[in-house]
Amino acid sequence: MVHALNLTGQRTCINIKEVGLLFISHKMDVVKAVLEKHQKELDKYKPITVEKHLECRIDVGTLLITDPNDLDDRQLANNKEEYLSALTRENTQLLVNAIWELPTERVDESIVAKLPEPTTVLPRLRKPPGPRPLTKWEKFAKEKGITKKKKDKKTYDDVLDKWVPTYGFKRAEAEKDKEWVLEVPQNADPNTDMFQKKIDLRNEKVAKNEIQRMKNIVRAKKIDMPRSGYLGPEAASSNQLLTAVTVAKSSTASVGKFQSKLPKEKEARGLGVKELIPGGKRKASHITAQPEREANLDLIKSVLNKKPKLDVEKAISLQKQDERIEREAEGANRPAKKGGKKGKGSRKAVGKKPKGHQGQRAPGKKGQAGRKRR
Repeated sequence: MVHALNLTGQRTCINIKEVGLLFISHKMDVVKAVLEKHQKELDKYKPITVEKHLECRIDVGTLLITDPNDLDDRQLANNKEEYLSALTRENTQLLVNAIWELPTERVDESIVAKLPEPTTVLPRLRKPPGPRPLTKWEKFAKEKGITKKKKDKKTYDDVLDKWVPTYGFKRAEAEKDKEWVLEVPQNADPNTDMFQKKIDLRNEKVAKNEIQRMKNIVRAKKIDMPRSGYLGPEAASSNQLLTAVTVAKSSTASVGKFQSKLPKEKEARGLGVKELIPGGKRKASHITAQPEREANLDLIKSVLNKKPKLDVEKAISLQKQDERIEREAEGANRPAKKGGKKGKGSRKAVGKKPKGHQGQRAPGKKGQAGRKRR
C-alpha cells in the first residue's frame, strides 16, 4: 500500500498490485491491436505457393492456364464473387510463377523473359498475315545488291557556315535562308516567278511519289489497274461510260431505234439501266401496300380460276385441214375406173382463151396445145 497526494492535495492510498494489473491489461490491448493490424496487412499479400488437387495445365507461350479441378458448389452458392476472385488469383499466381522460371535478359534497363513456343493451337478466323510484299524499288535494290545507307541527322553547310538538319521542317527553313535569291535562266521569261516554279516542281514530285505509292499497294493486292494510273474517285468506270452512251442514244424521238452503232459496240446491262432510258418499259414494283398473305392468296386464285383462251378462227382452220387430209386419203385409196364414156369434164383443161384482139394469152408462159382457130 502506498500513500500519495491527488490533484486536490488530499492524501490517498494506492494499491500497487492493482496498478500493475491495469498497466498489463492496457499493454495487452495495445499488443493485440498491433497484431490485428499486422494480420490485416498480411492478408493483403497472399502467399505465392498454391496447392491444387489436380495439377493445372500451363501454356506459357500463349499465357494460358487451364484448371481441371471441380468448382465448390457450396462456396459458389454462398460467396460467389469472393470464391471466384480467390480462384482467379490462385491460377494467376501459378502462371506468374511459371513465367519467373523462364530465362531472363536485360533490354533497355528492363528485365524481360523470353516466352517459349506455344503448345496450344488456337483457332483463327483468317489466315495469319504473310510478309509484306516488296515495292518496285526494294525488289530492284535486292536484285542489284543495293544496301540502304543511314544518313546523318545533320550536315555541315558551307554556304550558311553552320550545321543544318538533313531532313525535317527545319531543313526547309535552312533552304530558304540559303536560296534567298534565284537566278532566272536566259531562255526563260524575265517575269517568271522562280520561287513559285520551284514550289510547283516540289508539289509535282510529291504527287508522283503518292501515285507510285498507290501503284505499289495495287500491285501488292494484285488488282488490275489502267495504264493511265490511278484516275481518282471523280473518274468514271467503263460500265458507267457504257450506261451513259446507251442512255444518250435512247434519248431520241424514236428511242434510239434509228441510231447507228459502232462496230463491236455493246449495250449497257444491269440494274437500273432500263429505268434510265426514257420511254422504256418499266416493270411494276413488287412491293405493295397489300399484305403478303393476301397477295399470295390472290395469286393462287388467279392461277386456279384461269380459263384457257379459245381462238375460234384457228380451231375452224385446223378442223378444215383435218377434213381435207381425210378426203385426200380416201381419194387415194379408191380404185380408178377403167374405160367409160368421156363426158364434158373428161377433157383436159387448157388455158383460157383470150378475147379477140386483146393480145396473147398468159405472157411469159408456154401455152398448152389446143384446138387451132380457123
